[in-house]
Amino acid sequence: MFDPKDMSGMFEKLQEYSKQAREEQSQQIFNSSVGGGMVDISINGINEVVELNIDDELLDDKDSLKILLISAINDVLKQAEKNKEQQAVSLLSKVSPKTTE
Repeated sequence: MFDPKDMSGMFEKLQEYSKQAREEQSQQIFNSSVGGGMVDISINGINEVVELNIDDELLDDKDSLKILLISAINDVLKQAEKNKEQQAVSLLSKVSPKTTE
């Protein structure tokens, strides 16, 4: 039977867990290194770049630099996105109503 109080409680839990998850995500770091280490990038779980290292040899080769940056950025963003999806599934399992049969 549907009880609106249950929904209110679930919503409050969801907000609490979402805030906690965002705080945890901001502390998580994802890294990508491409071109044999010529480009290294680190982002946190909320997609903020926290570190970027570019080998000096690339500074004279704009096309290679562009390709490697795009590759590193896409890779690290995919890592962070996959982590967010996993956390969302975990979050939903925490707040979903328990059914008994």
